[in-house]
Amino acid sequence: MKRTIHHLSHIDLDGYSCQLVMKFTPYKIFNYNANYGAEIRQKLEMILESIKKSSQSSLILITDLNLTADESRWLNSEVKNQNELKADIKITLLDHHGSGESSAKKYEWYYLDTARCATKITYDYAKEHFEFSEPSWMNKFVNVVNAVDLWKQEEVENFEYGKVCMRLVNETRELNRVMFATEDNNYKLSLLLEATKLLGEDNAPIKLDEKIHLLKKEFFQIDKNNTLDNLATKYVVNLLGKKRSTNTIYYKGYRGFLSYGVGNTSIIGNGFLLAYPEYDFIVDVSYRGTMSLRANNQVSVSQISKEWANGGGHPNAAGGRIIGFKEQYRYDRVKKQIEKIINDKEAVAGDLEYKREEL
Repeated sequence: MKRTIHHLSHIDLDGYSCQLVMKFTPYKIFNYNANYGAEIRQKLEMILESIKKSSQSSLILITDLNLTADESRWLNSEVKNQNELKADIKITLLDHHGSGESSAKKYEWYYLDTARCATKITYDYAKEHFEFSEPSWMNKFVNVVNAVDLWKQEEVENFEYGKVCMRLVNETRELNRVMFATEDNNYKLSLLLEATKLLGEDNAPIKLDEKIHLLKKEFFQIDKNNTLDNLATKYVVNLLGKKRSTNTIYYKGYRGFLSYGVGNTSIIGNGFLLAYPEYDFIVDVSYRGTMSLRANNQVSVSQISKEWANGGGHPNAAGGRIIGFKEQYRYDRVKKQIEKIINDKEAVAGDLEYKREEL
């Protein structure tokens, strides 16, 4: 039986390139990405929850991320507990960061090799352990990533092309990784796949550098050409619209849409309200708990901001900061925090109204 693969990787060129390598295996793969810190644990929790719901034989594949001793112990215990309940889960971690040495010595599923980047480790591992349909450019691309990730400046051709590929990944910020995890992952992998087409050409780094803007526009373009900002805005508004069933909130009878970390609320927020006029307001919460609210003459978001976070602004554009907001890497946990604020505020408003009636 082929296992479903849940692939968690880092958010840099090396991390995404590991996932690009795995695209050329025939397995069903779900990609996740995380930076270091609390995000790793939250993404692993998501993976375990998904496996539990599916009841399928699964592999948790972790690449280009070293787990702390606590994270390794926790993951090993969680998988062991699920397997004792008749689950069928295996773990494989492929990494090159020396800080994971203590975990590598303790767990057989933790593979550490500091001499190769994670992409090269994953590539070599895939050829040995998985069914693998290697494209002609793969070995060259892996060496490019290895050169820049390990900073091998003496490999001039690979190193220079790798630097541009690194920027290609680092500057793809149009899609939010929490709200649009799948789409953002597809975006980055598709750009890297396009970058492989220039491998070996004369002046390849310069050609890719000059082509980045066009590659981005091609990804977002649905119909007619436009500026990158306008194309990306239309794309994001469409994605937000697809999330109406899960992202709708209500406050005092008004219908709102809650987004997280999307930013650019003046353009995207107003674009959403024009596309979906059944909504009275939209609120985008940043990772640090700042709120940006927009309306289209249906409700005063200045008043909402004041009631929620002692903020303010204009009737159609306001903002504030949520005191005590806890940064999250899962949308469902963000929504829980906001809905608690809403419920608390509505309860207080209800009590005040009740007291007025008594008087």
